Amino acid sequence: MEMEARGDLRSILPQLPVVLRGGALFWPAAAQEQLRALSLGPDVSRVTSGDVLADALSDLRQALALRALPARAAEGYALFFDDLLSRAHARDWFSDVLPRLARLLLRLPALLEGHYAGARAATGLRLLGSQDAGFVLLGQELAAALLACALFCLFPTAGRGEARLPAINFDALFSALTNNARQSQEHKVRCIAHYFERVTASTPAGFVSFERKVLPRGSLSGGVTYPDSDAWMKSSVPLCPFRVISSGLIEDEEEEALEVDFANKYLGGGALSRGCVQEEIRFMINPELIVGMLFMASMEDNEAIEIVGAERFSQYMGYGSSFRFVGDYLDTKPLDAMGRRKTRIVAIDALDCPTKLQYETSGLLREVNKAFVGFLDQSKHQFDVKPFQDSNSKDNHPSVNSVDCIGVSTGNWGCGAFGGNPEIKSMIQWLAASQAHRPFVNYYTFEDGSLRRLEEVIQWVLRHGWTVGELWHMIVEYSSQRLKRETFDGFLTWLLPEDNANNDADYMCE
Repeated sequence: MEMEARGDLRSILPQLPVVLRGGALFWPAAAQEQLRALSLGPDVSRVTSGDVLADALSDLRQALALRALPARAAEGYALFFDDLLSRAHARDWFSDVLPRLARLLLRLPALLEGHYAGARAATGLRLLGSQDAGFVLLGQELAAALLACALFCLFPTAGRGEARLPAINFDALFSALTNNARQSQEHKVRCIAHYFERVTASTPAGFVSFERKVLPRGSLSGGVTYPDSDAWMKSSVPLCPFRVISSGLIEDEEEEALEVDFANKYLGGGALSRGCVQEEIRFMINPELIVGMLFMASMEDNEAIEIVGAERFSQYMGYGSSFRFVGDYLDTKPLDAMGRRKTRIVAIDALDCPTKLQYETSGLLREVNKAFVGFLDQSKHQFDVKPFQDSNSKDNHPSVNSVDCIGVSTGNWGCGAFGGNPEIKSMIQWLAASQAHRPFVNYYTFEDGSLRRLEEVIQWVLRHGWTVGELWHMIVEYSSQRLKRETFDGFLTWLLPEDNANNDADYMCE
């Protein structure tokens, strides 16, 4: 297919720094000349400091008809490369890493052309807007070139807001280094710098896929649509095994599982600015996730984003202001048949500061359906399995092979800065994973005190053989009492009072 005729390329081209002319992609001549100078090293480019690098990036941006690098960002580049890096480390960057990045960028047009030549329209790089379910498969080398564009702040910015796309250039990331920034910000940039050192030393050869998942609100023949509360209430799907893990991290999960990204509706959240909690940290240690920010519009209530194959490059410690880069990480995850690492990350955004809304049926429904679309593999639920069952049989849970034995690895989604109730959120994710026929949930509590009885309650519920519908009924009932101020107990205590903790009596819903 001719390049000009490709709808996927046309949709993303306004967001790229290259131009299409005569059936081929090019850098504008002035930008190509400057990239060529950078590629020849400091003897030619004269870039030997962060301060001069900032000037070179401003010149590159102007060659692309973009504004000069913002002053605060220029200060951040100078601060990082001239003050925060050791002199020897910075010298390596200017003599080795930076020229290799420039050479990678010079190959970007060819990498894109190779991508489109080998990709079907259904997997080509394109803008994936709201309600536009789709799948993009990128080589890791192309992903590295796109991230190098972001480091150099070369992506156009016009129209991204209207398209509901997050910022992708790294100017805000470096701007946030200035004015007595937290040390965690420096270490976010160190993770990114380490990624570029790795990929310029040895080009990765795998693939990463990005999928926008949509749960249609209307009827869909043979597929799954956005369920209402009545559908959840009637579900007779059994609850899947649920393992409570008090220590450890989702990204260190040993079993193959969907690893939940506690996302912002704009993919990446504050990763490229000042944010440094669960989602932002994951994007720093697996920087290929950032590529999705180029073309994935913000998520609506019936959407999720699944990313498979993103390689991890960094070790870290701490969280929030205590976050620190502590060295190299060698990702040993095996590859699948598509050349992707078997790391599956699903981004789902929770209600932000929901207060009373999280106890209203509309809020509960929004959260359970958000998790459900994230956890559901619709390709496995076209005809052979009905995710929502109306029969009374409790023996209709499909074989775990229906989702290739891949469970869910999660934790207190939406319960930090977003202000959600961890007791309710743990139950909602259990419902969604079970309804999506996932074979297990591994739940990391991060030692949250409100979840001290979670293991006890899980075992009690499983022992009594509850279905998804029965647990949903109890959550709705509890939430109604909470709104009416008829109870002030947490859900776990309300469901299993202390005097019933060791009582095996039937405490079943009506």
